[in-house]
This record gives sequence, C-alpha cells and structure tokens, in this order.
Amino acid sequence: VQLQASGGGLVQPGGSLRLSCAASGIPLDYYAVGWFRQAPGKEREFVAGISWASNNRYYGDSVKGRFTISRDNAKNTVYLQMNSLKPEDTAVYYCAAALLGVGRPGEYDYWGQGTLVTVSS
Repeated sequence: VQLQASGGGLVQPGGSLRLSCAASGIPLDYYAVGWFRQAPGKEREFVAGISWASNNRYYGDSVKGRFTISRDNAKNTVYLQMNSLKPEDTAVYYCAAALLGVGRPGEYDYWGQGTLVTVSS
C-alpha cells in the first residue's frame, strides 16, 4: 500500500491550495482517508477524514469551515481543498488510510509521505 500526498507549496495568507492523496496498490473505494499535519515543534494534528462510503466527514476544529475533504474513486485519489489559509496552517501534511474506516482520527493503518504547505507573505 502506497499513499502519496502532493500539491503543497508556498501560498499567501488568505489564499487556497488543493492537496491530493493518490493511492497505489489498493483501491481506495473501501478505505477511509484522513489528512493530518505536523508543524515544527508540534504534535501531529488531525485535519480531516472521509469515510470509505463518503457518508461521513470529520474536521479538526481549527480548519472547520475552511477546508473540505472529498474523494474521486475513479481516480483513486482523495483531495483536501484548503481555503482562507492562515500562517498557522503551515505544516507538513500527510494522508493516511483505514480499511472500512469511518474517517475518525484514531483508526489509520497506512501512511504516506508528506507534502509541505507554507503560508506566508
């Protein structure tokens, strides 16, 4: 199982980015996928999760109303649309997967490499 996060970069405060999590070796159809982030000197933080059936979505308090998680099973990819970005969103973002998961923070078994998001003027 391989997960690859991409789409990070440098963006100004108030801007937007869309991250992608692409899977190889597994069809994501039956996996919950979550996004986490870790800033320097801080613990890893749950950002968002989507259930395998796409009927449940969960968000961390700090991103509610700004970030949206979605999936395209035909492309075997999950997305994280990030709007109204703030400097405190700066972190390495990771995606993770859980077979038949519901999308909550503690259930993920497979982890991908991260992508760096920097929010700065």
